[in-house]
Amino acid sequence: MEDGARDAERWEGYVDWRNRPATRGRHGGMGAASFVLVVEVLENLAFLANASNLVTYLMRFMHYSPSQSATTVTNFMGTAFLLALLGGFLSDAFFTTYTIYIVSAFIEFMGLVILTVQARTPSLMPPQCAAKPAPCEPVSGPKKAMLFAGLYLTALGVGGIKGSLPSHGAEQFDEHAPRGRKGRSTFFNYFVFCLSCGALVAVTFAVWVEDNRGWQWGFGISTIAILLSIPVFAAGSRLYRNKVPTGSPLTTIAKVLVATALARRRGGCGYAQSAISNGAVIDRAPSPTGSTDMKEYDCKPGAGDMNMMEEMSISDTAAIVAAAEPSHELAFLNRAVQCQPPRHGRLACTVQEVEDVKIVLMVLPIFFSTIMLNCCLAQLSTFSVEQAATMDTRVGSLTVPPASLPVFPVTFIIILAPVYDHVIVPFARRVTGTEMGITHLQRIGTGLVLSIVAMAVAAVVEVKRKNVAADNGMLDSAKPLPITFFWIAFQYLFLGSADLFTLAGLLEFFFSEAPPRMRSLATSLSWASLALGYYLSSVLVSIVNSATGRGDHRPWLQGASLNHYHLERFYWVMCVLSTLNYLFFLFLAIRYKYRNAGVIKG
Repeated sequence: MEDGARDAERWEGYVDWRNRPATRGRHGGMGAASFVLVVEVLENLAFLANASNLVTYLMRFMHYSPSQSATTVTNFMGTAFLLALLGGFLSDAFFTTYTIYIVSAFIEFMGLVILTVQARTPSLMPPQCAAKPAPCEPVSGPKKAMLFAGLYLTALGVGGIKGSLPSHGAEQFDEHAPRGRKGRSTFFNYFVFCLSCGALVAVTFAVWVEDNRGWQWGFGISTIAILLSIPVFAAGSRLYRNKVPTGSPLTTIAKVLVATALARRRGGCGYAQSAISNGAVIDRAPSPTGSTDMKEYDCKPGAGDMNMMEEMSISDTAAIVAAAEPSHELAFLNRAVQCQPPRHGRLACTVQEVEDVKIVLMVLPIFFSTIMLNCCLAQLSTFSVEQAATMDTRVGSLTVPPASLPVFPVTFIIILAPVYDHVIVPFARRVTGTEMGITHLQRIGTGLVLSIVAMAVAAVVEVKRKNVAADNGMLDSAKPLPITFFWIAFQYLFLGSADLFTLAGLLEFFFSEAPPRMRSLATSLSWASLALGYYLSSVLVSIVNSATGRGDHRPWLQGASLNHYHLERFYWVMCVLSTLNYLFFLFLAIRYKYRNAGVIKG
């Protein structure tokens, strides 16, 4: 009895920071996740304090051209977010999210120290520009190596943090209880809220320090912030429950795909499908409610089996689940479990493994449909900043740096996130009568629609900006145009709202839908989508210039100044592409069935 009670108090598959079994009531919950939220403020402050204004640093002090600076920043941010996949994979396969965060924070700290030392030491910077009108000498040789070593050590650390921190916080909640699932949803909303709080400090205070006190102080702020995050994170060690790594999820995916391919090559099963099949079939539903664990699915047996089911223990029920036939989605993968080859014992697959791989294959199209949104978001740190730089950025006696323009979407997210969690979601729950109120895909879809509106607004604002320049004879002038930069705020507000809906929705969608052994890797897809969006932005600019610059025509995105660009046409292209992408997403979302709402039908 005592052993049974002790087992009931333990979180199965979780340990504490000393690798001892985690227990209920002592580990996990919102108290543990709160440390993660505070850490996210510091972590995102450290990252964005430099990333938001890095173009300026590279142009003024490293003497890069505007295009070289933009490309370097795009590659840096894209690599940082793409490396989140590595952090997520290591968290799932070999280490805990706790360990990956600590190691990644130290790596980012080292990268920022390198950048701080270089910015503080004139001998490690390229020579100042000559007084005569001559091209400045860009950074090169060992100095360039030092710059990129600092940048990409920072990117590696950021990637590890992005790949481990969100899932570490989400793991603190009991997904088998409605209260735990609601708490996890609140966590993701406030994760984006805290991310925005860090960004707000970064694009205001940190950018002001960089522009007015020197970049050594800007890098210093980032260095101190990431260093402080480590003891803050460690302070919650006694409360954390850490998921035990279960080996490489890629091995499971490869095994199921190879087994399916071999079965297909044989052209038929030739073997007994499921000797212990009980006629149950795993099913899914169009809205996310209930647990993500197959053991928690409702079993719906036939009437003749009702009495027997009432006498079954939990382990017996789990056995029924194991003996169930796989779902009908992606039915070709069912061959992996129904056509077991006798000569390849290592390729023997369970229903659970097949269903896990199905989930991965079904969420990947959703992942691809969000890349276009992040391509739109990439404009906030490139063309939108350049637009604002040509406009009147004064607010009274204060001149706002263009790099501080993200303050608009960030502030809006900070206001909207609590309203969404405490007003909109409870209202939606009462109206729909469901646990979620608003499903993950509905939330992502809302973000995609807002991104379409944002691109249309951006095109209209650009037309107005160029008309002001033409009407005042300032197409070739370097002076600020007589139009306030608040016009740019509209596209920032729409894209900021899109980011809130989509990022929080994606993080929770990938975490809750993914198989337990793949959750950190799956959650990292949210950041990978952001990375691919940055890369796609660069590719689209090149394609547009190549397509529009044929013959004697000038490319849309080239010219003596931004006033000679056809940026409004590029924004309309983005609007059309975003609309087509939304239709693709809508097709996927209508057909998608949530894993964690699945039941086993008799």
